[in-house]
Amino acid sequence: MKRTHAGLVVAVTGGAAGIGREIARQFAVAGARVCIGDLSGTTARTTAMELPGTVHGCELDVTDERSFHTFLAATEALLGPIDVLVNNAGVMWVGAFDTEPDTATARMIAVNLHGVIRGVRLAAPGMRTRGRGHIVTIASAASRLSPPGESTYAATKHGVLGYLTGVREELRGTGVELSVIMPGVVDTELAAGTATGAAKLLQPADVARAVLAVVERPRFEVSIPGYVGPLTHIAGLLPQRLRDIVLRRAVPDQVAAVAGSSARGNYEKRTLS
Repeated sequence: MKRTHAGLVVAVTGGAAGIGREIARQFAVAGARVCIGDLSGTTARTTAMELPGTVHGCELDVTDERSFHTFLAATEALLGPIDVLVNNAGVMWVGAFDTEPDTATARMIAVNLHGVIRGVRLAAPGMRTRGRGHIVTIASAASRLSPPGESTYAATKHGVLGYLTGVREELRGTGVELSVIMPGVVDTELAAGTATGAAKLLQPADVARAVLAVVERPRFEVSIPGYVGPLTHIAGLLPQRLRDIVLRRAVPDQVAAVAGSSARGNYEKRTLS
């Protein structure tokens, strides 16, 4: 069923920059009323003032139950019942598995996986009671693939897809939609210094357009570029030796991509320490 974006109340986590900011911008341009949450409430409010339309900014730590509850409650107090929650907040450490700091491992699990679980658990019951609502989660092509150098990140994204697959069945028939957006490498600070493999480098606008499109016409899995989903399914049917050949040509080796590079230093120190 096709729906319009005008008048929707949309909450976006990790909304102060990058993909989250662009999602908020495109929803606002389309006439939705938006609340963005980010670790820095000041940055979130500054971003909100820079965007067109009705946009508010709030502090949000997706790893903290009270903070997430407060963010959702503030959104409803400001704008009304939430029609769309976009679980966008995410972090990524890149490098060889045996050099990954334990703090980075814990942070990725807390933000990328538990943050999504928390958002769904807090937002979906109210949507179910109202008989409508949509939770869109920005996952990754790493939900289906596991690039060398992104093993823990991929594990969190595999976990997100598995979790949402189960919850989707629990919510079947309630009017609550779940969608998983799985982009390749996007030109944001999170992906600084990494390689794209066989796919082109995506822009935040590409992901935001996919979010608005899936809210308009709901479906569960969305791969960007669109051929990545079918490719992974086809590769999964091949014998292991052939599958390895195909995926090694298509999927970037991020250990090699970041070796000797300082491109990720500031980002990882700020977000994963």
